[in-house]
Amino acid sequence: MSWTTPADIVRQLRKLWDQGAILASLAGGEECFPRRMTLKKPNSAEMAERFTEVRAWISRLDREAKHYRLVWREIRHRTLGANAVPAEIWVDSLEDCLTLLGKRQEADRFSALVQLTGRRYPQLIPWLVKRPLYGLSLSADWPRLLDIVSWLDDHRCPEIYLRQVDIPGVHSKFIESHRGVLTELFDLVLSPDRIEVTGRGANGFCRRYGFRSKPSRVRFRLLDRSLALLPGPADQDITVTGEMFAGLELPVQRIYITENEINYLAFPSIPQSMVVFGAGYGFETFAEAAWLHNCNIQYWGDIDTHGFAILDQLRTLFPAVSSFLMDRKTLLAHRLHWGEEPQPMRGELARLTPEEQMLYDDLRFDRLAVRLRLEQERIGFSWVENMVCQPDPLP
Repeated sequence: MSWTTPADIVRQLRKLWDQGAILASLAGGEECFPRRMTLKKPNSAEMAERFTEVRAWISRLDREAKHYRLVWREIRHRTLGANAVPAEIWVDSLEDCLTLLGKRQEADRFSALVQLTGRRYPQLIPWLVKRPLYGLSLSADWPRLLDIVSWLDDHRCPEIYLRQVDIPGVHSKFIESHRGVLTELFDLVLSPDRIEVTGRGANGFCRRYGFRSKPSRVRFRLLDRSLALLPGPADQDITVTGEMFAGLELPVQRIYITENEINYLAFPSIPQSMVVFGAGYGFETFAEAAWLHNCNIQYWGDIDTHGFAILDQLRTLFPAVSSFLMDRKTLLAHRLHWGEEPQPMRGELARLTPEEQMLYDDLRFDRLAVRLRLEQERIGFSWVENMVCQPDPLP
């Protein structure tokens, strides 16, 4: 039977709840009630052919009509005579809806949240209208979120780390775990001149609102002992901030970037050279190091689609970068060590050399093997040493 039942009425209301419309009305959004519900009822043929079932359907709707209202209409049938049947179903009030759904407590909690917000930051009420269900899910944390909004509202360009924000009941991990919603709330409360719009996403949160960010770091090894920066015979494995790295202007002519730590640690000694432990797709740290443009930079990544994509991205900063051990000869020589790339990329790359482009196309179109990948740590170390002994000419 496809005729509307009391359970169908509840389902219609639950859909309205799941859309957030009911809670939004509590925050000043569009009113939902009184509301006419969808009613599927017997047609004339069904009235005659299934009269017993129709009568039971009517009886059930009428019997359970405590929090919805039936509008009746008298119909006349040539064989059944005059009969009153439901023509409309209405839920007249929010109270009736909440009773049918069993959502009274949730609605009360959201109403309290709206009242608190109205007293402290009424400019955030539209956010609650737009995202009521999310707001409800945050109800236990909402007072602390408003405390954070208030603190930043009072502290222009704080220039401190999140760890230094001193609000009773709020710790830095709480702020960090709620950066998404705080971004939305801050943007509604703060004046535009207090927002650095280039700071986007979780990583740009601090920059966006004037907090200090954890400094980026660069790890490098000097491969020429005559260039040692630190005293003693120890390996020159050094980590500095990106700002310090930019100001070093080291007397090196060749720089290798590798994504694998063991390759980085085992990299052979080479005159006037250094090796940098890579950062995947993140090369912003190198952007301010202008002295790098005077060096021969060689990038060593996995021979897979993402390895070439990272190389392509690095060339947006340093167009003259060469690839190192990312060629067809190396790939074919290590067939026994081929593996599979979990999620290959298939897009176009604009900054590859013709040889690199041909190999990248073979990889992304599965011409040599499906999802082919040769990880850099699987390349024989003697192969690495032989290549290092035949470096590209310096500029």
